[in-house]
Amino acid sequence: MDLGIKGKRGLVCASSKGLGKGCAEALAEAGVNLILNARGAEALEATADEIRSKYGVEVTAVAADITTDEGRAKVLEAAGDLDILVNNAGGPPPGMWSDWEREDFIKALDANMLTPIALMKAVLPGMMERGWGRVVNITSQSVKSPIPVLGLSNSARAGLTGYVAGTARQVAPSGVVINNLLPGIHATDRAVGLDQGAADAEGITPEEARNNREQTIPARRYGTAEEFGQTCAFMCSQHAGYMIGQNILLDGGSVNTTM
Repeated sequence: MDLGIKGKRGLVCASSKGLGKGCAEALAEAGVNLILNARGAEALEATADEIRSKYGVEVTAVAADITTDEGRAKVLEAAGDLDILVNNAGGPPPGMWSDWEREDFIKALDANMLTPIALMKAVLPGMMERGWGRVVNITSQSVKSPIPVLGLSNSARAGLTGYVAGTARQVAPSGVVINNLLPGIHATDRAVGLDQGAADAEGITPEEARNNREQTIPARRYGTAEEFGQTCAFMCSQHAGYMIGQNILLDGGSVNTTM
């Protein structure tokens, strides 16, 4: 399918690996010129080189901490006028409700709510003026079905979801589309870490831990960064103009809900 976005300009945050990289590759395949951001310069440059050589699009790599004012300014200066924004950031650490203090919540909100809001506020006016734009916020299945040990993530991502619900409907008349993409477990470094933690706790191998987790997923497998990226690219396409303020689950059926 021709996504109709060849020649557009897109920023993908946290895109040196994992789901962010999957999104960047799918957009590049569709012909989008990219600004990639992550904190680690070496991995980021390697991903940028790989995408340039494979897809022949322009790729600018900006190593910066997007959760800081300085980092956002650096990325936005390099990005210029954007047509597409993919907000992405790693989630805060797990724990129990009694573990977290105010500072922990502020840090989680900065990374997973206030940073994507700041980026949207920076790019939405230009998109609206030009009459076209796409924003995809990568959040989590926990927005639909909270995960008890991820209370910091549940809180911050739910706050972002509420913000998007109103904002998306305000900017839609100008041709700007904002939606959220909610991953379940995918075969990324984070999944490897979760499997290792479960293996250590239960005295089993990481392979056994992964198999046990897969049996709880109706699809009986982990998702891939590639299929996640293709879903993100569709949400950024010309064909998604009537999808406004939605929360799209990509979790293999893990969240057992009708709506």
